[in-house]
Amino acid sequence: MLDDLIRKNRSCRRFVQSRSLDMNALNELVNLARLSASAANLQPLKYVICCNPEKNAEIFPCLAWAAYLKDWPGPLEDERPSGYIVVLGDTAITQDFGCDHGIACQSILLGARERGLAGCMLGAVNREKLRDVLNLSAQLKILLVLALGVPREEIVIEPLGADGSIRYWRDSRGVHHVPKRSLKDIVIEAYG
Repeated sequence: MLDDLIRKNRSCRRFVQSRSLDMNALNELVNLARLSASAANLQPLKYVICCNPEKNAEIFPCLAWAAYLKDWPGPLEDERPSGYIVVLGDTAITQDFGCDHGIACQSILLGARERGLAGCMLGAVNREKLRDVLNLSAQLKILLVLALGVPREEIVIEPLGADGSIRYWRDSRGVHHVPKRSLKDIVIEAYG
């Protein structure tokens, strides 16, 4: 059910690194993005997919993880993603990618959850370094990186606390808590 997939589709940052992904699974996920909506149907997105452990090790240091968790440097060696999808905008098609990459990434992440995988959409990327690692042409703009794998962490949705903080946090058992505003706090007017 879609409602269940969306509730489970949290940003996962710790994975079972030893559980490898294959190119077929990554291609199937990118195909979901291909079939998704695109502004003016321009379809300007391109993708680099990777499930090669050596190349994954080169991609990993180009990424920043969990800004709110100041004392956590990111996934440990055995907690890293088993695969990546790098989302690119082809500037030969358009200079403005609008919300296409957000739509595409949500489709990919929902497809991943449906397959028992989890992911994290990363925008904090050392783009120059990643461009070199992937040997990308200047025509391709790095928009986002999706880290994917079998989830190793428990993530729960919480109501906002009394202080109203939206910062995610981990408890002493390592459970990742994600505060969410209530529906009544985000619907400002209802006509019906």
